[in-house]
Amino acid sequence: MKKVKPIMWGLAIIALGIIFGGNALGLFNIDIFFKGWWTLFIIVPSFISLFTEKEKISNLTFLACGIILLLAAQEVFSYDVAWKVILAIILVMVGLYIIFKNVFNNKNDQEVEKKIRDLKGKDEDAMDSLTAIFSGSDRSYNKEVFSGANLVAVFGGAELDLRDAIFEKDTVINAFALFGGIEIMVPENVQIKVRSGFMFGGISDDRKDIEKSTKHTIYIDAAGGFGGVSISDKPRKSSKKKTA
Repeated sequence: MKKVKPIMWGLAIIALGIIFGGNALGLFNIDIFFKGWWTLFIIVPSFISLFTEKEKISNLTFLACGIILLLAAQEVFSYDVAWKVILAIILVMVGLYIIFKNVFNNKNDQEVEKKIRDLKGKDEDAMDSLTAIFSGSDRSYNKEVFSGANLVAVFGGAELDLRDAIFEKDTVINAFALFGGIEIMVPENVQIKVRSGFMFGGISDDRKDIEKSTKHTIYIDAAGGFGGVSISDKPRKSSKKKTA
């Protein structure tokens, strides 16, 4: 899926180039600045994300809202009706999200939820805290023992670097992002398990080198809206200088 998204964006850009070129050469006349053309900035990303990301409900919601606004711009119905329909769509999608998240959780999700509950009760006092509200905040562990963390990003960004942290047991990271982003960088020798409660957002796992045999697990309890959490294992930049 990681390769599908750039391919789809590439095809969309190629199509745009063909339209501009064809119009310039007089091969055809396609007006891309039609009434409501700006809704494509909602429709196209939502449509692509629908096929490339795990989170479906939020992308379906944005896609539906974009189409409703396009129809309103085309004067199929008024904007007053459009906003009422959009509100109805959002309410229905939120209801569906709650139902599927709480009723149809699979066995793995239930196990992760139970483990998070157990670990929170034991390590809550030892957990680190990182808050970014209308700002940025970061925390790096340099050969320090990591016992869990509470991360909050509201209209801001938070970064937690655990690549040089010491893990003595399983730990929990509580991550809340509202109109913000959280990046968690982890070493290769830990396993990651996630419970996500995002609306209009989600979690991306960009790790490449995941070891099969790991001693400890980080359980990430992520939630929020219009934001996201990214997990990566990108290596540090080399500080060695080239010699002649």
